[in-house]
Amino acid sequence: MTQTNTASISQPLPVETLPEFTPRPIVSIGAGGIVHDSHLPAYRKAAFPVVALIDPDRDKAGALATKFAVPHTYATITEALPHLPSECIFDVAVPASAILKVLPQLPDGAAVLIQKPMGETLAEAVAIERLCREKELTAAVNFQLRWAPVMQAARRYALAGLIGEVHEMEVHVSVFMPWDLWTFLAATPRLEILYHSIHYVDLCRAWFGNPRKVLAKTLRNPLSPKLAATRSMIVLEYDDWKRVTISANHAHLYAETQRSQITWEGTEGALEAIMGVNLDYPKGKPDRLRYARRGGEWETVPTVGNWFPDAFIGSMGSLQAYVCGASKELPTRVSDALDTMRTVEAAYLSSQFDGQPLPEVGNEIE
Repeated sequence: MTQTNTASISQPLPVETLPEFTPRPIVSIGAGGIVHDSHLPAYRKAAFPVVALIDPDRDKAGALATKFAVPHTYATITEALPHLPSECIFDVAVPASAILKVLPQLPDGAAVLIQKPMGETLAEAVAIERLCREKELTAAVNFQLRWAPVMQAARRYALAGLIGEVHEMEVHVSVFMPWDLWTFLAATPRLEILYHSIHYVDLCRAWFGNPRKVLAKTLRNPLSPKLAATRSMIVLEYDDWKRVTISANHAHLYAETQRSQITWEGTEGALEAIMGVNLDYPKGKPDRLRYARRGGEWETVPTVGNWFPDAFIGSMGSLQAYVCGASKELPTRVSDALDTMRTVEAAYLSSQFDGQPLPEVGNEIE
C-alpha cells in the first residue's frame, strides 16, 4: 500500500464525506428516546427538514414536535399519508418487532431509513428485505457507527496507507449500561449482540467484508437475572493473519476501569478510537481518535463531533444523497444490512452450539 506524507495528519478532518445534495423532507415514525436524543438533534444540525412526527402517543409526539419545531404530528401512518409531501423520506424509528408492521403501510416506491436491528431474528430480516423488494422501497438500515466522525477519520487514515496493511481490529467495551431505560428490552430473548454489539459487527464488516466464520459466546449477568445476555465475546474469522474481535461487558460497575474503544493495528502504525457515548451513559463523554506510526509516539487526531448524534447525519445523509442522485452508493442498504444480521445470527448459533468439551484421555496418563 502506498504511503502518504505524514505532515498532513495534524490538520482537522471533515466530519463526513457526503456529497452536496438538496435534502428531502423527513417523516419520523416513532417519537421515542432515540429520536429525541439523536435523530432530531442530528437532522437539525445538518439542516435536514423534518416535516412530521407519527406516534400513537400524541402528547409525547406533540412535546417533541414543539421542542424541535416539527410542524405536524399524527397518531397513525394512515392519518398522516394524505398530508405528506410526495417525495419524503420515512425515518422508521420503532422497536425491531414492529418493523414488519410499519413497512406494509408505507407507499410503494418510498425511501425509508429503518432503525437497527433489522428485525429481531434472521427470519424477520429476510422478510424485511423481501418486503422492501416487493414494494420497491429504497431502504437502508440505520447502522450509523460507521458514520461517526472518529470512525470516518480512522477509515481515511487507513485508506491513505498511514498504518500500512491492517491486520488487527479489536473492539473492547467494558461499561455499565442501564438497560432499564428501554422497557421493550426487558423480555427480549436476545439483547447485547442484537441491540448493541451489532454496531461493532457492522463496522467490522465495513472494514473487512463478510467473515468466513464466527466464533462467539454471550452470557447473562448475575446482577441482572431477569435480562437476557449482556456480555459477549465475538471472533470474526477472515484469514490466518487478521485478528478481528469484539469484547463487550455491559455490567462493569467500576468507573475508573471502564473502557469503550476500538483499536486498529497495521504493518506501519495503529489507530485508537474512544467511543465516549458508552462511558457514563446516557450522559456520555467526548469521542477521541489517536494515531501512532510504528516506533513513534501517540498523537491525537483532530475531529469534530461524536457518535451520538453526529453519526446519524451520515446514515440519513447517505440515503438522502442516494435518492437525490448525488451518490451511486447506499452503504447500509437492506441487502448489505442483511449480511450484518447473518453475522449476528452466526454469533448466536456459535454461542449455543460451538463450544467443545475437553477431550477424553486414557487411564494410562498419570
